[in-house]
Amino acid sequence: MNKSLISLAALALITGCSLAPIYERPAAPVTQAWPQGDAYKPGSQSADGKEAADIAWRDFIADAKLRQVIELSLANNRDLRVSILNIERARGLYGVTRADRLPQVNASVGQTAQRIPDNLSATGEGYITRSYSAGLGISAFELDFFGRVKNLSEAALQQYLATEEARRSQQISLVSEVANAWLTLAADQERLRLAQDTLKSQQISYELSKRRFDAGATSGLDVYEAQTAVEAARSEMAIYTAQVAADQNALTLLAGAPVAPELLPQDAVQPVTQLADLPEGVPSTVLQRRPDVLSAERSLQAANANIGVARAAFFPSISLTASAGSASNQLSGLFKGGSGTWSFIPQVNLPIFTAGANQANLAVARADRDIAVAQYEKSIQSAFREVADALAQRGTLDERVASQAALVEASDKSYRIREARYQKGADTYLNALVSQRNLYAAQQNLISARLAKASNQVTLYKVLGGGWQ
Repeated sequence: MNKSLISLAALALITGCSLAPIYERPAAPVTQAWPQGDAYKPGSQSADGKEAADIAWRDFIADAKLRQVIELSLANNRDLRVSILNIERARGLYGVTRADRLPQVNASVGQTAQRIPDNLSATGEGYITRSYSAGLGISAFELDFFGRVKNLSEAALQQYLATEEARRSQQISLVSEVANAWLTLAADQERLRLAQDTLKSQQISYELSKRRFDAGATSGLDVYEAQTAVEAARSEMAIYTAQVAADQNALTLLAGAPVAPELLPQDAVQPVTQLADLPEGVPSTVLQRRPDVLSAERSLQAANANIGVARAAFFPSISLTASAGSASNQLSGLFKGGSGTWSFIPQVNLPIFTAGANQANLAVARADRDIAVAQYEKSIQSAFREVADALAQRGTLDERVASQAALVEASDKSYRIREARYQKGADTYLNALVSQRNLYAAQQNLISARLAKASNQVTLYKVLGGGWQ
């Protein structure tokens, strides 16, 4: 037994304190400022000075339909339900370990009856003996001089708190996933409407090309090119029809129940949040408030307490078994004077030779603590990256949407001119078709850009720790 453990034992005997190391939060392995550069715009602050973690999701989500879908998911989503049940399980386990810190008193009442046969009786006649007892007893209660039971209880408490933080993290993810699924459905419905409109336009052009070909005003090549455009538009419409159905199925899974048609998005992609911008705050404050980071820290504290459990195994353990009550050979004399009985059985267990098992268990506990430290640091680094990525997207999305909108406008003008020239016979249908395809691609990309901007606000709210309340 090394000197440090002997010193810890002496301190424990005097004060009854724990043998677990004093917990110190590891330093955050990230910089104290968010990244800077061309991709990032200057930081902002909300009007009321609140951070994202302090803004309830009902105050953040502006669309009334989406709020109802989120309410439905919080009530019925099975993943969230499992997280809640895990909390109940962890609470129960903590209650079990906490109960071990106090003696458990049991009451007992009993009778013992025995018949003595004739051949064993001193008188040669068999007889029956009876005895009665009643008492209170304590069985194998451990005097926790070295904090073994206390640290087991502390580890269970931290695991329970980690499970609670995991539930909050699950809710944050669920709110974000439902909002993004709802926005994705809106975008794909808009893409489907665009494909339908494009198909109608291409069918009109195809009919025009056929009439011109029948009149001898154009070649068969224009007819075939027009037909390829119709079939391409029909294929796009089929793809987005299936995609819209898949989006609805995904939303139903997240909600955990069928979503009423009136709660589905009906319009084009629009921002669904109350705030025009979110304050990013200071990394050291924001990241350490995220439930997933807090959960990792709780697990680290539990591992730290388990070191105290492993250290306590090197020292004696003292347990008490005691009882007191009354005993008599007659039921009527059970509580009369002179019938009192008691027993007191202290037991000391001193580890002498364990073939290195205690040392190995301590090494395992320390390794578990070091693993928990690495996992805690990784959770902070991952959280930092998620926020940095969302901020980089936020800093460039306005320019992306504006440039894409300008491209749609220019492509539309180009297509209209090409189409007019073709109808007047001044240009080939191929040039008009190329312009139409460019316009269609630009319109699809504009929908994607608007979806990215709306989703970025939701994602930024999530990675900054908002949505758990």
